[in-house]
Amino acid sequence: MAENKTQKNNGSVAEFIASAEPSARREDLQQVVDMMHKITGLEPDMWGDSIIGFGSYAYRYESGRAAEWFLVGCSPRKQALTLYLMAGHERFPDLMRRLGKYKTGKACLYINKLADVNRDVLHELIAAAYHYMNDKYNNKA
Repeated sequence: MAENKTQKNNGSVAEFIASAEPSARREDLQQVVDMMHKITGLEPDMWGDSIIGFGSYAYRYESGRAAEWFLVGCSPRKQALTLYLMAGHERFPDLMRRLGKYKTGKACLYINKLADVNRDVLHELIAAAYHYMNDKYNNKA
């Protein structure tokens, strides 16, 4: 069976952050990484060549194929700072209403710049998503 293309690796998170452009995106990325570190108590890992993830969980597709993924993560994509909230943002409608300016994908939260969102609410949202996933998968991370 094919493996996931994006896997945890030994890449340097610090070097990746330092290479993020533009500088405003790099600064926002560092603040989100610091926030996720504080929330999870975990060290960040590189997943593939462009995602910073915290923790991990094993899951199984309906096809029976198993995979590993991070509990929460982020990436400085070209169009927006992308936060990966694997619990899904729809679980937290009150927080989403209070967050500020953003766009969403299935498990992605796209933020142009941190100044567009309420950081306290963002902190609550990341914490809620992390704890939901950690509890669901009984992760002892």
